[in-house]
Amino acid sequence: MSQIAPLNDRFLRALKREPVDKTPVWIMRQAGRYLPEYRATRARAGDFLTLCKTPELACEVTLQPLDRFALDAAILFSDILTIPDAMGLGLHFSEGEGPQFARPIRTSADINRLAVPDPEVELRYVMDGVRTIRHALAGRVPLIGFAGSPWTLACYMVEGRGSRDFARVKALCWNEPELAHRLLDVIARSVAIYLAAQAAAGAQALMVFDTWGGLLPPMQFHEFSQRYLGQIALLLQSDPNTRDVPLIFFSKGANSHLETLADTGCTALGVDWTISLEEARRRVGHRVALQGNLDPAVLKASPDVIRAQVQATLRSFGNGPGHIFNLGHGVTPDIDPENVRVLVDAVHEFSGHPYA
Repeated sequence: MSQIAPLNDRFLRALKREPVDKTPVWIMRQAGRYLPEYRATRARAGDFLTLCKTPELACEVTLQPLDRFALDAAILFSDILTIPDAMGLGLHFSEGEGPQFARPIRTSADINRLAVPDPEVELRYVMDGVRTIRHALAGRVPLIGFAGSPWTLACYMVEGRGSRDFARVKALCWNEPELAHRLLDVIARSVAIYLAAQAAAGAQALMVFDTWGGLLPPMQFHEFSQRYLGQIALLLQSDPNTRDVPLIFFSKGANSHLETLADTGCTALGVDWTISLEEARRRVGHRVALQGNLDPAVLKASPDVIRAQVQATLRSFGNGPGHIFNLGHGVTPDIDPENVRVLVDAVHEFSGHPYA
């Protein structure tokens, strides 16, 4: 496809830790249920999976927040569970209960049956979505592609559904670590190939969501989560087509591992709201850019409070390049869209003023 350079490249420059005129901002789950136009499109689609699997509709909802807010990046509208669905686990969503798999991983034979999906066959709808969105953006802002981390995908694949503690997959790691590593390896290879295909289709940055990394004790985090994030980074760096595509890792609740995560080969680290950006920056030094990290609950506050908290977050990062403003996790469905506007505008307003 024609590689149109983005008219607004703040996000890509910040990822490279280059100077920017204003701090770039985008928001995790910026296309979602808090927007009335999203709810209308989802109603037209009939269900969430149909919305994800219809490229034109995925494009429509990806662009909706950009039409409302002065965001500096778009993120592909999809779901982290596309890979296990393509592996044949039978993904479906139950209202009020979240994702569920009809055929979860229970045995060694289940793992042996798993094959790396072909992104242009089993996941063609995602690639078509990326191509459609990139064309529709016409260089307006960069497009982010993404995937779930191997550990996070394994959590759902073994548990069969969401869980508070994912005890079943933890038991697999304790009792049958070789089996767990076989599972995580095939997922990691699948994620790397999937992300590379998104980049080939037009994604200009890539992100891996390690949503449940923080559930693991320190030694197990390094063995079962971080090890496979590093594998993905290595696979992408070894491919000349993705070597220069920025890669963001976000491991929620894993702040004690920032130093080693910064050494995985990623370009940037997402940071949740339970650590200050000042501390995170001190600990990672100049190795990576940082993305984050306003508490999503701040969006329930008054505009004055939101503006003050934006200032505090910018001040916490301090002077110098390498900051992408974001929430510390996704925007929740109960948020007033006008409060998101306040946040986005405040980031651009206040980041034009240096902090001592």
